[in-house]
Amino acid sequence: MHKFKTLTLAIATAGLIGLAPFSAYAAEGATSSALSEARQEGSIWTAFALNRHLNPFTIDVDVENGKAKLTGKVETDVDRDLAEQIALGIEGVKEVDNQLTLDPGFQPKASSEPSLSQRFDDASLVATVKSKLLWNSNTEGLDIKVSAENGKVSLTGSAQSAEAKELAGRLAANTEGVREVSNLISVSAVDSTAAKAQNAADKAGAAISDAWITSKVKSSFIYSRNIDGLNISVDTQKGMVTLSGSVLSNAEKQLAVETARNIRGVRGVDADALRVAS
Repeated sequence: MHKFKTLTLAIATAGLIGLAPFSAYAAEGATSSALSEARQEGSIWTAFALNRHLNPFTIDVDVENGKAKLTGKVETDVDRDLAEQIALGIEGVKEVDNQLTLDPGFQPKASSEPSLSQRFDDASLVATVKSKLLWNSNTEGLDIKVSAENGKVSLTGSAQSAEAKELAGRLAANTEGVREVSNLISVSAVDSTAAKAQNAADKAGAAISDAWITSKVKSSFIYSRNIDGLNISVDTQKGMVTLSGSVLSNAEKQLAVETARNIRGVRGVDADALRVAS
Protein backbone atom coordinates (compact mmCIF):
# COMPACT_ATOMS: atom_id res chain seq x y z
CA MET A 1 0.00 0.00 0.00
CA HIS A 2 1.37 3.35 -0.96
CA LYS A 3 1.46 5.64 2.08
CA PHE A 4 1.71 9.41 1.72
CA LYS A 5 4.16 10.53 4.36
CA THR A 6 4.56 14.27 4.43
CA LEU A 7 2.74 16.77 6.57
CA THR A 8 2.47 18.97 3.49
CA LEU A 9 0.07 16.46 1.96
CA ALA A 10 -1.78 16.22 5.26
CA ILE A 11 -2.41 19.97 5.18
CA ALA A 12 -3.62 19.76 1.60
CA THR A 13 -6.04 16.93 2.39
CA ALA A 14 -7.11 17.97 5.86
CA GLY A 15 -10.07 19.84 4.38
CA LEU A 16 -11.44 16.44 3.45
CA ILE A 17 -10.43 14.35 6.45
CA GLY A 18 -9.20 16.60 9.23
CA LEU A 19 -12.26 18.54 10.27
CA ALA A 20 -14.21 15.40 11.19
CA PRO A 21 -13.63 14.01 14.70
CA PHE A 22 -10.40 12.06 14.87
CA SER A 23 -12.28 9.08 16.28
CA ALA A 24 -13.92 8.65 12.87
CA TYR A 25 -10.70 7.07 11.68
CA ALA A 26 -11.30 4.21 14.06
CA ALA A 27 -14.56 3.28 12.31
CA GLU A 28 -16.08 -0.02 13.33
CA GLY A 29 -15.76 -2.93 10.97
CA ALA A 30 -12.20 -2.30 9.85
CA THR A 31 -10.89 -5.78 9.15
CA SER A 32 -7.53 -4.90 7.67
CA SER A 33 -4.65 -4.00 9.98
CA ALA A 34 -3.09 -2.05 7.12
CA LEU A 35 -6.25 0.03 6.83
CA SER A 36 -6.29 0.67 10.57
CA GLU A 37 -2.66 1.75 10.50
CA ALA A 38 -3.32 4.08 7.57
CA ARG A 39 -6.18 5.67 9.49
CA GLN A 40 -3.99 6.12 12.55
CA GLU A 41 -1.29 7.73 10.42
CA GLY A 42 -3.89 10.03 8.88
CA SER A 43 -5.16 11.00 12.33
CA ILE A 44 -1.65 11.88 13.48
CA TRP A 45 -0.85 13.85 10.31
CA THR A 46 -4.10 15.76 10.60
CA ALA A 47 -3.53 16.52 14.29
CA PHE A 48 -0.10 17.90 13.42
CA ALA A 49 -1.56 19.93 10.55
CA LEU A 50 -4.15 21.47 12.83
CA ASN A 51 -1.60 22.36 15.52
CA ARG A 52 -0.06 25.75 14.88
CA HIS A 53 3.11 24.79 16.78
CA LEU A 54 3.79 21.78 14.55
CA ASN A 55 2.31 22.58 11.15
CA PRO A 56 5.41 24.51 9.96
CA PHE A 57 7.44 21.27 10.15
CA THR A 58 7.56 18.30 7.78
CA ILE A 59 7.06 15.28 10.05
CA ASP A 60 6.94 11.76 8.64
CA VAL A 61 4.73 9.20 10.38
CA ASP A 62 4.68 5.43 10.16
CA VAL A 63 2.43 3.22 12.29
CA GLU A 64 2.89 -0.53 12.68
CA ASN A 65 1.20 -2.72 15.29
CA GLY A 66 0.23 0.26 17.45
CA LYS A 67 3.71 1.81 17.38
CA ALA A 68 4.09 5.20 15.69
CA LYS A 69 7.51 6.22 14.38
CA LEU A 70 8.08 9.96 13.97
CA THR A 71 10.94 11.25 11.83
CA GLY A 72 11.93 14.69 10.59
CA LYS A 73 13.13 17.93 12.15
CA VAL A 74 11.55 20.32 14.63
CA GLU A 75 12.87 23.47 16.26
CA THR A 76 12.84 22.73 20.01
CA ASP A 77 12.50 19.98 22.61
CA VAL A 78 9.02 21.32 23.37
CA ASP A 79 7.98 20.72 19.74
CA ARG A 80 9.46 17.22 19.88
CA ASP A 81 7.64 16.32 23.10
CA LEU A 82 4.38 17.85 21.89
CA ALA A 83 4.47 15.75 18.71
CA GLU A 84 4.93 12.61 20.81
CA GLN A 85 2.07 13.47 23.18
CA ILE A 86 -0.27 14.16 20.26
CA ALA A 87 0.62 10.85 18.60
CA LEU A 88 0.03 8.98 21.87
CA GLY A 89 -3.42 10.59 22.07
CA ILE A 90 -4.58 8.91 18.86
CA GLU A 91 -6.78 5.90 19.43
CA GLY A 92 -4.89 2.65 18.87
CA VAL A 93 -1.42 4.15 19.26
CA LYS A 94 0.23 2.50 22.28
CA GLU A 95 3.87 3.52 21.78
CA VAL A 96 5.85 6.23 20.00
CA ASP A 97 9.36 5.86 18.56
CA ASN A 98 10.28 9.54 18.56
CA GLN A 99 13.19 9.98 16.13
CA LEU A 100 12.58 13.69 15.57
CA THR A 101 15.79 15.70 15.56
CA LEU A 102 16.30 19.34 16.55
CA ASP A 103 17.11 22.14 14.14
CA PRO A 104 17.37 25.39 16.19
CA GLY A 105 18.00 27.37 13.00
CA PHE A 106 14.73 26.30 11.39
CA GLN A 107 13.04 29.05 9.41
CA PRO A 108 9.37 28.38 8.56
CA LYS A 109 8.43 29.12 5.00
CA ALA A 110 6.07 32.00 4.39
CA SER A 111 2.58 30.64 3.85
CA SER A 112 1.11 31.26 0.44
CA GLU A 113 -2.38 30.73 1.86
CA PRO A 114 -2.61 32.51 5.22
CA SER A 115 -6.38 32.30 5.18
CA LEU A 116 -6.18 28.50 4.92
CA SER A 117 -3.70 28.40 7.81
CA GLN A 118 -6.01 30.55 9.93
CA ARG A 119 -8.93 28.23 9.13
CA PHE A 120 -6.91 25.31 10.43
CA ASP A 121 -6.05 27.26 13.58
CA ASP A 122 -9.71 28.12 14.13
CA ALA A 123 -10.80 24.53 13.50
CA SER A 124 -8.22 23.37 16.04
CA LEU A 125 -9.51 25.87 18.61
CA VAL A 126 -13.12 24.75 18.11
CA ALA A 127 -12.17 21.09 18.55
CA THR A 128 -10.07 21.86 21.63
CA VAL A 129 -12.69 24.01 23.37
CA LYS A 130 -15.45 21.50 22.61
CA SER A 131 -13.30 18.72 24.05
CA LYS A 132 -12.56 20.65 27.23
CA LEU A 133 -16.27 21.35 27.75
CA LEU A 134 -17.15 17.67 27.24
CA TRP A 135 -14.38 16.39 29.51
CA ASN A 136 -15.29 18.73 32.37
CA SER A 137 -17.78 17.22 34.81
CA ASN A 138 -19.47 20.60 35.31
CA THR A 139 -20.04 21.48 31.65
CA GLU A 140 -20.39 18.15 29.84
CA GLY A 141 -24.20 18.18 29.96
CA LEU A 142 -24.61 21.73 28.68
CA ASP A 143 -26.03 22.54 25.26
CA ILE A 144 -23.15 24.75 24.07
CA LYS A 145 -22.10 25.48 20.50
CA VAL A 146 -18.55 26.66 19.77
CA SER A 147 -17.27 28.67 16.82
CA ALA A 148 -14.00 30.48 16.16
CA GLU A 149 -12.80 33.17 13.76
CA ASN A 150 -9.27 34.58 13.77
CA GLY A 151 -8.68 33.30 17.29
CA LYS A 152 -11.92 34.73 18.70
CA VAL A 153 -14.13 32.03 20.18
CA SER A 154 -17.90 32.42 20.45
CA LEU A 155 -19.99 30.32 22.82
CA THR A 156 -23.75 30.04 22.33
CA GLY A 157 -26.41 27.78 23.77
CA SER A 158 -27.73 27.39 27.29
CA ALA A 159 -26.52 26.67 30.81
CA GLN A 160 -28.42 25.94 34.01
CA SER A 161 -26.71 28.67 36.02
CA ALA A 162 -24.59 31.78 35.79
CA GLU A 163 -21.75 29.81 37.41
CA ALA A 164 -21.85 27.15 34.67
CA LYS A 165 -21.84 29.84 32.00
CA GLU A 166 -18.85 31.54 33.63
CA LEU A 167 -16.96 28.23 33.88
CA ALA A 168 -17.50 27.51 30.18
CA GLY A 169 -16.12 30.94 29.36
CA ARG A 170 -13.07 30.40 31.59
CA LEU A 171 -12.34 26.99 30.03
CA ALA A 172 -12.40 28.58 26.59
CA ALA A 173 -10.34 31.62 27.62
CA ASN A 174 -7.70 29.40 29.24
CA THR A 175 -7.13 27.55 25.96
CA GLU A 176 -3.81 28.13 24.20
CA GLY A 177 -4.37 30.19 21.03
CA VAL A 178 -7.65 31.83 22.07
CA ARG A 179 -7.35 35.63 21.78
CA GLU A 180 -10.85 36.55 22.92
CA VAL A 181 -14.05 34.86 24.10
CA SER A 182 -17.56 36.04 23.34
CA ASN A 183 -19.72 34.24 25.89
CA LEU A 184 -23.28 34.42 24.55
CA ILE A 185 -24.57 31.44 26.54
CA SER A 186 -28.04 32.02 27.96
CA VAL A 187 -28.93 30.90 31.47
CA SER A 188 -31.96 28.61 31.44
CA ALA A 189 -32.57 25.86 33.97
CA VAL A 190 -35.41 24.46 31.84
CA ASP A 191 -33.29 24.09 28.69
CA SER A 192 -30.49 22.26 30.49
CA THR A 193 -32.63 19.79 32.47
CA ALA A 194 -32.92 17.32 29.62
CA ALA A 195 -29.21 17.49 28.90
CA LYS A 196 -28.36 16.88 32.55
CA ALA A 197 -30.74 13.91 32.72
CA GLN A 198 -29.21 12.40 29.59
CA ASN A 199 -25.74 12.96 30.98
CA ALA A 200 -26.66 11.16 34.22
CA ALA A 201 -28.00 8.24 32.19
CA ASP A 202 -24.80 8.10 30.15
CA LYS A 203 -22.68 8.01 33.31
CA ALA A 204 -24.76 5.20 34.78
CA GLY A 205 -24.48 3.16 31.58
CA ALA A 206 -20.76 3.43 30.92
CA ALA A 207 -17.79 3.26 33.23
CA ILE A 208 -15.00 5.74 32.67
CA SER A 209 -11.63 4.00 32.44
CA ASP A 210 -8.47 5.13 34.19
CA ALA A 211 -6.75 5.33 30.81
CA TRP A 212 -9.45 7.70 29.52
CA ILE A 213 -9.10 9.93 32.59
CA THR A 214 -5.29 10.03 32.29
CA SER A 215 -5.51 10.92 28.61
CA LYS A 216 -7.98 13.75 29.18
CA VAL A 217 -6.08 15.20 32.14
CA LYS A 218 -2.86 15.24 30.10
CA SER A 219 -4.60 16.78 27.11
CA SER A 220 -6.27 19.43 29.28
CA PHE A 221 -2.87 20.42 30.65
CA ILE A 222 -1.35 20.69 27.17
CA TYR A 223 -4.31 22.73 25.90
CA SER A 224 -4.05 25.19 28.81
CA ARG A 225 -2.18 28.46 28.32
CA ASN A 226 -1.27 28.57 32.04
CA ILE A 227 -0.02 25.02 32.64
CA ASP A 228 3.20 23.50 31.32
CA GLY A 229 1.70 20.07 30.73
CA LEU A 230 4.90 18.57 29.34
CA ASN A 231 6.50 18.70 32.81
CA ILE A 232 3.62 17.02 34.64
CA SER A 233 3.16 13.25 34.81
CA VAL A 234 -0.32 11.82 35.33
CA ASP A 235 -1.32 8.43 36.71
CA THR A 236 -4.84 7.22 37.46
CA GLN A 237 -5.84 4.26 39.61
CA LYS A 238 -9.55 3.57 40.20
CA GLY A 239 -10.41 7.19 39.48
CA MET A 240 -7.74 8.62 41.79
CA VAL A 241 -5.34 10.87 39.88
CA THR A 242 -1.72 11.29 40.99
CA LEU A 243 0.27 14.24 39.63
CA SER A 244 4.06 14.38 39.71
CA GLY A 245 6.80 16.43 38.09
CA SER A 246 7.35 20.15 38.44
CA VAL A 247 5.57 23.47 37.93
CA LEU A 248 6.79 27.04 38.14
CA SER A 249 4.48 28.34 40.87
CA ASN A 250 1.92 27.42 43.50
CA ALA A 251 -0.74 29.06 41.34
CA GLU A 252 0.13 26.72 38.45
CA LYS A 253 0.03 23.74 40.82
CA GLN A 254 -3.40 24.75 42.14
CA LEU A 255 -4.69 25.21 38.58
CA ALA A 256 -3.37 21.76 37.62
CA VAL A 257 -5.14 20.19 40.58
CA GLU A 258 -8.39 22.03 39.83
CA THR A 259 -8.21 21.06 36.16
CA ALA A 260 -7.65 17.39 36.96
CA ARG A 261 -10.34 17.33 39.66
CA ASN A 262 -12.98 18.59 37.21
CA ILE A 263 -12.37 15.91 34.59
CA ARG A 264 -15.21 13.40 34.34
CA GLY A 265 -14.73 10.29 36.45
CA VAL A 266 -12.05 11.73 38.73
CA ARG A 267 -12.66 10.77 42.37
CA GLY A 268 -9.74 12.68 43.83
CA VAL A 269 -6.34 14.24 43.08
CA ASP A 270 -3.03 13.63 44.88
CA ALA A 271 -0.49 16.33 44.00
CA ASP A 272 2.00 15.73 46.81
CA ALA A 273 4.63 14.66 44.26
CA LEU A 274 4.08 17.73 42.09
CA ARG A 275 6.80 20.08 43.24
CA VAL A 276 7.12 23.80 42.74
CA ALA A 277 10.49 24.66 41.17
CA SER A 278 12.57 26.96 43.33
